[in-house]
Amino acid sequence: MSWVALLLVGLGLADLGHAIRPVRVVPECTAAILTLLLGLLAGMTSGRDVAALVVIAVLVVAWGQAVRHGFGRDRAWIPLTLLSAALVAAAATTVWADPAGGPLGHWLARTPIPLLRGASPDRALLLLGGLLVQGSTGNVLVRLVLLATGTINPDTSEEREPGPVLKGGRLLGPMERLVIVGLGLTGSYTAATLVIAAKGLIRYPELQAARRAHSGPTITQVTEYFLVGSFLSWMVALATLVILAT
Repeated sequence: MSWVALLLVGLGLADLGHAIRPVRVVPECTAAILTLLLGLLAGMTSGRDVAALVVIAVLVVAWGQAVRHGFGRDRAWIPLTLLSAALVAAAATTVWADPAGGPLGHWLARTPIPLLRGASPDRALLLLGGLLVQGSTGNVLVRLVLLATGTINPDTSEEREPGPVLKGGRLLGPMERLVIVGLGLTGSYTAATLVIAAKGLIRYPELQAARRAHSGPTITQVTEYFLVGSFLSWMVALATLVILAT
């Protein structure tokens, strides 16, 4: 799964770079270079691995460009299609990858970090990629699907009346997904369901404000946006747990 892992790492780094400093081209190019270096540190130096690293780097740059065009021109299907095709291709061909090792393998053999102690380089790379996509990549995927389905964002409504609105959603989403993935990795599935249930309670004041409002988005629109966005966010975390379980 090393090729899938590096693809996830590249996508996660590119989206994180855009979130920190939204500069044209630079974040995805930086992410592509870092992914290449990480692959080489993992001992991926055979002809097939080097070719795969180059393809992954190109996909990372293409992803950053596709996301920008998807948001700017309301063409969310472009990055979503690219991502789906890239993941399917990586999953189908990763069996040809040689086992990772190199300096990364030597470091993992001596690391004092309990979570990584004894882990194979392939497993460590997959864990890193899975954690990175819980950040800005998860937010990007949620926004793209909401855009593709035409789900209205209540926060952008010009007719919205002042009321209690949950702030910091772009930070809360990654935090929520990281908590779910962390609890899932430790087998604390009951605690993960409590995190999911707690989100409904946190959003309850905003839903009630929409119910009482006489203008702006309706309670149906706000509820739809909340449910679709929440389920998409949870699916990112759950899909990551499935990948990590393979």
